[in-house]
Amino acid sequence: MKTPYYIVYESRLRHNLDLITSVARESGAHIIMAFKANALWRTFGVMREYNEGFTASSLYELRLGNEELLQLGHSYCPAYTEETIQEYLEGSSHITFNSLSQFERFIPEVVNFNTSGGGHKVTAGLRVNPQCSVIETDIYNPALPGSRFGVTADKLEAYIAGERKGEWPEGLEGFHFHQLCESSSYDLEKVLTAFEEQFGCYLTHLKWVNFGGGHLMTREGYDTAHLVKVIRGFRERYPWLEVILEPGSAFTWRTGDLITSVVDVVENHGIRTAIIDASFACHMPDTLEMPYQPAITESNPEGGFVYRLGGNSCLSGDFMGDWHFDHPLQEGEQLTLEDMNHYTTVKTNMFNGIAHPAIIFERTDGSRKLLRKFDFDDYKNRMD
Repeated sequence: MKTPYYIVYESRLRHNLDLITSVARESGAHIIMAFKANALWRTFGVMREYNEGFTASSLYELRLGNEELLQLGHSYCPAYTEETIQEYLEGSSHITFNSLSQFERFIPEVVNFNTSGGGHKVTAGLRVNPQCSVIETDIYNPALPGSRFGVTADKLEAYIAGERKGEWPEGLEGFHFHQLCESSSYDLEKVLTAFEEQFGCYLTHLKWVNFGGGHLMTREGYDTAHLVKVIRGFRERYPWLEVILEPGSAFTWRTGDLITSVVDVVENHGIRTAIIDASFACHMPDTLEMPYQPAITESNPEGGFVYRLGGNSCLSGDFMGDWHFDHPLQEGEQLTLEDMNHYTTVKTNMFNGIAHPAIIFERTDGSRKLLRKFDFDDYKNRMD
């Protein structure tokens, strides 16, 4: 296959799904998939064998889950509108509001939907913000001062005491918090402590609590036994509550790679850059946003030949490094950038008119299927 291309491995995907299913079974929590990390629907045939549900933050994500996972979604959007709320209700089993004003504005729509005989019931929740920060990268940290995400405990207390005159808001059945990002079970434990301290007095009114995403339980070294213990402990304290987790990266962690080729090697001020036929900015933008440096299978930390990799776009910052190799890189040599299935295909772009890599699916028997190949029409039709 001509490079560049993404390759997704069914065996690795099933390994992650087996582990997640095991955690769900042992903990009693419902673990659903967040599309924001991966929406490669052509692999959903495998997902459907395991998946307990999905979470969506846009109408397109919701529609994708409805059509390809054949399920209702758990929806959270920073702001619904009069034009979008009905479609969210039609495709959702759970809907979470980001603010008290959004809740006040649209809870009548939820009540009307549930009494109109639309075919299913929708349960409504509120995103809360325990203001417990365990994330080092600010761009992914929803607990920063001034965050636009979720209602803080003081605001909720004032709302109930003031506008509600001490009465629990009708139709509010769940809380949702999301404070993690590729985090550990010990980070969850810290956040959960803050959540219970600030919002525990309200839990008798609820039916469910969503612990959000960021639970990287499929990462090597993650303490899944501790995660199960934390969830079980919460459920023992509040046995009437349904517990939901919605990880994203965990489902597709280390399930795919990006195969690229060296097309030139340039040197400037003693720095050697191997220019590849892929792009960090276009095909791996999360490496620049997070930022993080992906592993390369063919590299050798002890090697004596040091290279940056430069993307094949005109953006000056479209490079990363350094990597060590045990030989000089040559034009045409293929490199395997590891773990390029989560937060890659959902974030790719066609900046500079650079085509997306093709996408290949390797089945458990070793056979390969071309899922998608992109061409000029994909670029042109974006502006059609």
